[in-house]
Amino acid sequence: MMSLLLHFGWTWVAIFISEDMKGELFLRDLKAEMLKKGICVAFTEKLLAIKTMYGPSDITFMARIRVSSANVHILYGEVGSLITVDIAAEFYLTTGKVWIMTAKWDIVMYEMNHMLHSFHGGFSLSPHNVEVPGLRQFIATSNPSQYPEDFYFSKLWLSFLKCSPPGSFCGKIRVFPLNTSLQFLPGNIDLMTISDSSYFIYNAVHAVAHALHQRLLEETEMCSPECAQQHRSLPWQLHPFLNKTEFTNSAGSLISLDEERRHLAQYDIKNTVNFPAGLGLLVKVGEFISGSPHDEGLVINKERIEWPVGFTEVRLLSIGDTTVKANNRALSYTLLISLLPCFLCTLLFIGRPNAATCILQQITFGLVFTVAVSTVLAKTITVILAFMITKPGQSIRWLLVSGASNLVIPICSLIQIILCAIWLGTSPPFIDTDAHSEHGHIIIVCNKGSLAAFYCVLGYLGSLALLSFTVAFLARNLPDTFNEAKFLTFSMLVFCSVWVTFLPVYHSTKGKVMVAVEVFSILASSAGLLGCIFAPKCYIILLRPERNSLHGFRNKTHASKRNLSS
Repeated sequence: MMSLLLHFGWTWVAIFISEDMKGELFLRDLKAEMLKKGICVAFTEKLLAIKTMYGPSDITFMARIRVSSANVHILYGEVGSLITVDIAAEFYLTTGKVWIMTAKWDIVMYEMNHMLHSFHGGFSLSPHNVEVPGLRQFIATSNPSQYPEDFYFSKLWLSFLKCSPPGSFCGKIRVFPLNTSLQFLPGNIDLMTISDSSYFIYNAVHAVAHALHQRLLEETEMCSPECAQQHRSLPWQLHPFLNKTEFTNSAGSLISLDEERRHLAQYDIKNTVNFPAGLGLLVKVGEFISGSPHDEGLVINKERIEWPVGFTEVRLLSIGDTTVKANNRALSYTLLISLLPCFLCTLLFIGRPNAATCILQQITFGLVFTVAVSTVLAKTITVILAFMITKPGQSIRWLLVSGASNLVIPICSLIQIILCAIWLGTSPPFIDTDAHSEHGHIIIVCNKGSLAAFYCVLGYLGSLALLSFTVAFLARNLPDTFNEAKFLTFSMLVFCSVWVTFLPVYHSTKGKVMVAVEVFSILASSAGLLGCIFAPKCYIILLRPERNSLHGFRNKTHASKRNLSS
């Protein structure tokens, strides 16, 4: 379940459990795992197995589901506890919610269309099962006339054929012949959906039979066969034999009740489909093998999933995504954090200037952009180092492992801090008036103070951007899996183009227009860095999720190597 939540990025969920010991244990274990994985619980609701329908507490329960911001609901408990959810589904159709059911609830067998509508698009988790050989033919050819004393057959025919055997008192329900077969079931009901637990019951019966056999063999060795037959086995005496039971069933699956093998369990992920209304099918859309390596145990076929009405699947960025990890996660975070003040520093240019804003305008602009551009340079150097260490005989592996390329950011930023400190120490910016830009108006502006210091700060930033562009351009054809070098090249090309255009326009304008030109250049260059570097990553994560995995990562790497070799 945790793998399913993390796969879709669902970190805000509601939990519904039955009010019993099993529910409490499930809630305790689930919350412990959620805490480790960073998943939060919106609220928890306990469901009574036997309750009065339409009680006063139902109003509060329905309201919590309706107003909750959690769109993912986890259900766990016995079938009897489902009645509370059924009431909420009847009066408040819970559209737009994904229900994940962990118990063996045969929801598709319910005759309540409103309930099927609410659970449409939900997921059901169950242990992996296969078709029992011969079971389908047995069900298709069996009828109550063959087993007249078996009450289960009459009950089964009543459930699926909506008729009762002759002589029963079922009111207006029609009577069926005793030789009626289930081979001609109405609608889209498949024979194997009669009991989803058939496979497990089949294995349980065989496991008990094997345990009894082993016990009889042990008793036969200890005493005579007549003594073993007269000795009556008690149920608790089979437990040691059941723990050691291991056999291969007729379907070819290895069945073992050894607790040490539970970590090798396999589960099916099924999707509840109720379109058209009343269809009620459980479609297998994936599987999970516990004990598998990270990101390899869960397999989901998203194309087969039917989502609930009104539910929008939003793929959230995660620090564990392959795309995020493959593009130097730490430097990407640094770049994103530095771009935020790049956008915000434009607010210092708006409004009536004062002594503080005049100083902060250019100093903040120079420092935050230096951090952003130096981060791009560090990312480019990292790409080059990562490619160079793949060649044998190189002695620069320690540069990449130790994160030496990250030192570019503090070194470049320190140089800019020194230039800004010299600027503030010699001739800092101050408030000035401009009476020449607009006739008849006196405009309060921020004077740069020392123009030489201003152009030193701007020139250093430009040289750093040019260096980053040059290095990224030279590394653009390296076989990087996600084309990081190409994105860095485009981002620095946009950045340099904006500021090369800025210089002549800035010198040809005066007053408020000059400030507007600088604000536009800051926003355009910031948007260029953000879009060219992070937009392709968001495209892969949101629109091409098949490439955002270790398997897709390796496939693209192998394809790049084949292209280079050819």
